[in-house]
Amino acid sequence: MFDKMLSEMEFNRFGWIAIILLVVGCLGGLTVGMGALQSTFALIVILIPTMMTLSFLLSVAPMKWIAVSTLVTVSVDLLFFGYYLAT
Repeated sequence: MFDKMLSEMEFNRFGWIAIILLVVGCLGGLTVGMGALQSTFALIVILIPTMMTLSFLLSVAPMKWIAVSTLVTVSVDLLFFGYYLAT
């Protein structure tokens, strides 16, 4: 199933790049704005996967790398976003 999704993503690469750029960029910015500026550790944990995903998009890396890094980035961002929302 993941391979079928990757082949579809590769076919519609530029559309997916726009969607991923919007989601990762906005979610990372919201998470940092919610409270990660007060913790250096949280800022580093959020920014490294976000910048890695954006670098993969910029370098036109294989869609498999982009998809995996996007899943990791969104997971980390949502985890921290939920934490900051709860506190």
